[in-house]
Amino acid sequence: MKKLEIGNFYVKEVDFGDETKYSDGRLMINRQEAMNYVLEDSHIISLNIEIARPGEDIRIVPVKEAVEPRIRPDGRALFPGVTGDLAPTGEGVVHALKGVSVLGVGEHYGSFGDGVVDMSGEGQKYTRFGNLINIVLIANTDEEEERFEQQKKNHAIRWATHRLAEYIGKAVVELEPEDKEIYKFEGVTKRSENINKLPSVVLVMQPQSQMETMGYNDLIYGWDMNHYVPTFINPNEILDGALISGSFMPSSSKWATYDMQNFDTIKELYSRHGKEINFLGIILSNLNVSLEQKERSAIFVANIAKSLGADGAIVTEEGYGNPDVDYVRCIVALEDVGVKTVGISNECTGRDGKSQPLVVLNEKATALVSTGNVSDLIELPACKTVYGELAALGRDGLSGGWEGDEKLGPSVREDGSIILENNAMFCGDGISGWSVKTVKEF
Repeated sequence: MKKLEIGNFYVKEVDFGDETKYSDGRLMINRQEAMNYVLEDSHIISLNIEIARPGEDIRIVPVKEAVEPRIRPDGRALFPGVTGDLAPTGEGVVHALKGVSVLGVGEHYGSFGDGVVDMSGEGQKYTRFGNLINIVLIANTDEEEERFEQQKKNHAIRWATHRLAEYIGKAVVELEPEDKEIYKFEGVTKRSENINKLPSVVLVMQPQSQMETMGYNDLIYGWDMNHYVPTFINPNEILDGALISGSFMPSSSKWATYDMQNFDTIKELYSRHGKEINFLGIILSNLNVSLEQKERSAIFVANIAKSLGADGAIVTEEGYGNPDVDYVRCIVALEDVGVKTVGISNECTGRDGKSQPLVVLNEKATALVSTGNVSDLIELPACKTVYGELAALGRDGLSGGWEGDEKLGPSVREDGSIILENNAMFCGDGISGWSVKTVKEF
């Protein structure tokens, strides 16, 4: 049995101070010390760190990454293969600062996969990060070769975000957690008779891995997911930093690293394990480009699920459009081998809501959960403070933003108000399972 213990510290206040420390719900950060730590990477050429609290009149854009601050008391890297040496994840102890995230933000330049977070008003509800205290890392880099590219790897800012989250986590490395989450994962052949009698369920995750050029995709233990083939893994590994977010995906459809650390669907399946279901674990799959690759992965997934003895499966994709083919094909392949399957994804039904929701559909995909329409139009008033650069929303090719539209005008108006598609709300469709959206009948 592998046991992961996440020790939680519930942050109620964050301020800057003389040292980085945590006590009684209050996190203090030595801003200069934290900046010096990040600036050890020579590719960061300018940097500021700010705090954005729920209810403050703040807009943050272009947001590239979000990470929950954590630390391992035994000295292992928070993200093996990324922030330090390779090591196993999914067991042992990790300390986590709850209610707070580190956001990686471009000081000037945005990208296709970047998004918007509002800390108050109508825009606050569109992303979970509007309700967290955000430690905002605002940086510019020397990555000149991609500065004016619509699709950026955002390597330096993303890595800086991971490292700053680990630095802040040091504040609780020697403290006793306020409570603990325990995740015990038993080998599938070693479970009790009572558990084995329950309906067995496997979760199929499809992280972003489409880009054949390295550096854009999600990483598993620091390894580009484009190299990956579907594999059965321990769910604890996902919750414990084995998987991190990439830079390629329309923003509302992304799983930030924060989402992976707190993957709600995994936690929900664990909560029902041994009571209503036998949670077998995760088949970590991929998203491909060619039809042959998509078919091959669907075959792998179905064969693994059948071999595990799964009665049911949940399939969830990071993204939409081309990935819909992998998503639906995987669902169909599972149904073909007798595994009853539910899918979770957002949809792209157009601004009027009348278009086909997924690129492909199949009559065997009979149970699909939608987390929202990426094309919904959203209008938001100006905010008093902007962290990053508001112009990036319209200027830099962010999904959901535009420089000009003959009917709607520019995304960024002269008065600082904005109009955009839901596409641009950072991780806003909650495909990891946290969405607060609901269905309404007309």
